[in-house]
Amino acid sequence: MASIIVRGLDESVKAHIAEQAKEHGRSMEAEVREILTRAARRPHIGLVLMQVAQDLGGIDDLPIAGRSDVARTVDFE
Repeated sequence: MASIIVRGLDESVKAHIAEQAKEHGRSMEAEVREILTRAARRPHIGLVLMQVAQDLGGIDDLPIAGRSDVARTVDFE
């Protein structure tokens, strides 16, 4: 199993993790391991939405409204 060292962690973050660990009845190391594992396994929302759209037939047939507005220049004076 791999190990990592996190330098420069804000003291308030460490305190928050320590409190969470206490609430969950585990060590800080176990709490951080759980947090990282959950974060790494969470699906990327953009990829999930793209997959759902593809499963429903894709988005190629969606109408895209034309734009009639024109970009304005900025006057800094």
